[in-house]
Amino acid sequence: MATLRALHLTDEPAAWAALGFAVGGGACAVGPVTLRLGRRGAATGIAAWEVGGIGASELDGLPLASEEPASPPATHPNGVVAVDHVVVTTPDRARTERALAAAGIERRRTRRAGETSQDFYVLDTAVLEVVGPAEPRPGDDAGAAAFWGLALVAEDIDALAARLGDRLSAPRDAVQPGRRFAAVRPAAGLDTRVAFLSPRR
Repeated sequence: MATLRALHLTDEPAAWAALGFAVGGGACAVGPVTLRLGRRGAATGIAAWEVGGIGASELDGLPLASEEPASPPATHPNGVVAVDHVVVTTPDRARTERALAAAGIERRRTRRAGETSQDFYVLDTAVLEVVGPAEPRPGDDAGAAAFWGLALVAEDIDALAARLGDRLSAPRDAVQPGRRFAAVRPAAGLDTRVAFLSPRR
């Protein structure tokens, strides 16, 4: 199975440390996924990812980086324990699905919300959520897929909200039944869009 090994982020390590992550050597391990910080890429936020178990150099415009040694497991003072999912946007869901399928990454389910659809893929260590138009109009399918952001699992989202103050939105109910989420605000100084989710129950 394809496995998400690491994400390359353009954020500075100090910004993640200020949010309560244990950062060392320009990286931190969130469960089995390493976040490599201070990296550069064509886009800000998530610049690339390391995905094991596939034979490709890119996936519909999503840059794949060569695998590097994983960071040792860490306990984060903010109570974050895992990467829940990575969000990608695409103007052409069918094209992106074909690219992922060619790499051995199969769609598991689809959720439709109005004119938008969310396709979910499993990468062993995290979920990949691909968001795009449910019914693309002619001419709207130009452009590659792009990383949008990521969601992390926090053991106690209320304690995390108290810790981060105005750097985090107020926790509220998530789409997933029984879960709650909060989003990191621009005041935190991150390039990457980050949200926190309560654990699955």
